Amino acid sequence: MTKTFADKVIDFNRHLNYSGKLPEDFQVLNPYLDNLETMEVMQQFYHKYYNDSQRRRFIIGINPGRHGAGITGVPFTDTKRLESACDIKMQSANTHEISSVFIYEMIAEYGGVKNFYKDFYINSPFPLAIIRQTKDGKWLNANYYDDPVLFEMVKDFMIMSLKKHISLGLDTSEVFVLGKKNAEFIQKLNKEVKLFDNLKILEHPRYIQQYKSKEKQQYIDKYILALNNSK
Repeated sequence: MTKTFADKVIDFNRHLNYSGKLPEDFQVLNPYLDNLETMEVMQQFYHKYYNDSQRRRFIIGINPGRHGAGITGVPFTDTKRLESACDIKMQSANTHEISSVFIYEMIAEYGGVKNFYKDFYINSPFPLAIIRQTKDGKWLNANYYDDPVLFEMVKDFMIMSLKKHISLGLDTSEVFVLGKKNAEFIQKLNKEVKLFDNLKILEHPRYIQQYKSKEKQQYIDKYILALNNSK
């Protein structure tokens, strides 16, 4: 029996494990091990929107946030959007993530979740949440590129993850990279292992929500234009 796109993503997530080294003030969180319901809602989501063998375009984030995919298992999707836009309710958690707000407003303008997820797949080169301990002992969200030592430690895992994402059935002729700093590192990896033909760089949703919220509509238009041009 041929595996659907959904089956492949679920299989990828089910076997996600980072066992490499990390600098001492960093930790990796695996949402699928931390909460049984995460695995359930993630499977519901992919069966609902990816239960086919269609090729999709790849949108590349940084690494999951603690309140988005770090809880739901679905990139750029907090529990609020999972319920309101995707009609999948999570009982064990209630989260709000600003990046998710932008992404789902953009998806609504694209034509809604069914149309969007039929055409695109979102994930990250480092597909697990990273946290960093501050001097006063608090743990905060971290990006894979925040520390050069961290990046070197996770680089091989990132390349392997990107190759696995591609093998799900992604079109590699043009990919969309969210965030300029993220793009610098993806370009570096791409030079080394040649994964994608062309990188289209878009501002990261968190940056837009935090610093450019008054011009949010312009950024939504920019995303829609870029994504529509890739068809």
